[in-house]
Amino acid sequence: MKKKTIINGLEVSYIEEGEGRPVLLLHGWGCNGGHWQPLTDALKGEFRVVAPDLPGFGESEEPPDTWGTEEYAALIAALMKALGLEKPVIAGHSNGGRVAISLAAKGLAEKVILTDSAGIKPRRSASYYAKVYSYKAMKKALSLPGLRGKKEEILERQRSKKGSADYNAASPTMRRILSTVVNEDLTPELDAIRVPTLLVWGSEDTATPLSDGEEMEGILKKNGVDTALIVFPGRGHFAFLEEKNRFISVCKAFI
Repeated sequence: MKKKTIINGLEVSYIEEGEGRPVLLLHGWGCNGGHWQPLTDALKGEFRVVAPDLPGFGESEEPPDTWGTEEYAALIAALMKALGLEKPVIAGHSNGGRVAISLAAKGLAEKVILTDSAGIKPRRSASYYAKVYSYKAMKKALSLPGLRGKKEEILERQRSKKGSADYNAASPTMRRILSTVVNEDLTPELDAIRVPTLLVWGSEDTATPLSDGEEMEGILKKNGVDTALIVFPGRGHFAFLEEKNRFISVCKAFI
């Protein structure tokens, strides 16, 4: 059932189904709580499942400022408190994995499921930095007298040609947020997790590659955390939907 509430001054939309032990599902960038529907349907007979639209996605309001993962985690922690979700099993896909990692590091999860999760800072190529610095130089040059009138038009043209699909589809506020979160390094938070953690990855994921999952597994196992990395061969960034029946099976067994 779709519901709405006000958390820290923002209207937050969420799906809530079932009763029992709480399970919190956090979606990825450009998605919403409905992307978890196969898992929600599979769990609602035994568990209380909550799948919010993170602020700026679905039917939830945009953040009022440029948020990072910490701000998103603070809002979700407040939502958990408001709904009485005490130490749920928290699952996160992609960007939602960042928030799940942050919450688990604070001791707010019973168990964690990370599927094709973000959180490892991307390794950038020389060509990436060349594009970034050339864009910044252009932006500075367009601030000169005589060019200011065309500045936004030219910059928007460059962004549409070189930016990612997620970046180009976002509002100005969400673009700033995307630029912030993709450059965050959550390895210190991963290092603080002490609860059982399931990692599920598509072998062909190019957004958050399998090497990220392997690095997460190494960090967690180093600290003696009960951890397993399950790889779905031939699947990509949305492995949890591409192999939904297998994903549901491993999640049920883990929970």
